[in-house]
Amino acid sequence: MTIKSLFTDYLNHLEIEKNRSKKTIENYDRYLRRFFDYAKTDSPAQISNDVVRNYRLHLNRITPPLKKITQAYHLISLRNFLKYLAKRDVKTLTADKIELGKIGDRHIDFLENEEVERLLDSANGNTVKNLRDKALLELLFSTGLRVSELCSLNKESVNLKRGEFAVRGKGDKIRVVFLSEPARRALENYISKRKDFDEALFARNYKAQKTNYKKSDLRITPRTVQRIVKYYATKAGIVKDIHPHTLRHSFATDLLRNGADIRSVQAMLGHANITTTQIYTHVTDTGLKEIHKTFHARRRRE
Repeated sequence: MTIKSLFTDYLNHLEIEKNRSKKTIENYDRYLRRFFDYAKTDSPAQISNDVVRNYRLHLNRITPPLKKITQAYHLISLRNFLKYLAKRDVKTLTADKIELGKIGDRHIDFLENEEVERLLDSANGNTVKNLRDKALLELLFSTGLRVSELCSLNKESVNLKRGEFAVRGKGDKIRVVFLSEPARRALENYISKRKDFDEALFARNYKAQKTNYKKSDLRITPRTVQRIVKYYATKAGIVKDIHPHTLRHSFATDLLRNGADIRSVQAMLGHANITTTQIYTHVTDTGLKEIHKTFHARRRRE
């Protein structure tokens, strides 16, 4: 079989047998296509150690440069494809021949408490758009939702009375998230002001002259959420490069700094592996500062 046909079978395998999300399949599709475009192989048997090694050099020298973690994602997708071929008894390079390079500690951007307050306070006003933006920002910080999760929410999904609701995250896993009182009030104010009948919790601005719209027409997009967050960050005078995911990082950091245990934070973020959650610990261990203050250079203070 040709690489092209096996590649198509593999994507179908991810969708049906592995039940991967649409986004995951899109990523694998993009990463593997880059390899096939570079290697120009027609047969799996042509994938060799030399081909992969030269491909790694290619990834590392792309302009503009790819982050190390992004390069690793490309290799992980290739390795998983080779594992799939091995299960089908297709002769090719074995997956264990591809070793992942060392990736440095991930840098986490988050907002300090004062910056969070400035950001949330910057969304004010009584128009539908103002109320929507306020509710959106409050919800992101209150729940730590991923932007894709936020955009997929429907009005009926959120229980304002209980102040909690279930959300379907990565890997189709369901978790419960909780609303702070400010987030609950902001959502109530926004929903009560809505005049459209769209099912989406967060909708784009509705234009009265448009009468033949479909339900899906009004649902907000991740790109719109990104623009909203950046707009209010600028309005609040925050010079950091802020994204919707920054509020997710800020949510986790706030919990850990205030004494939450890491297992609980893992559950609230929807992380499958606790090592993913542990990226926050190096910025939240305030006890280290006190130890440094107490024990460092004591002679110089005597």
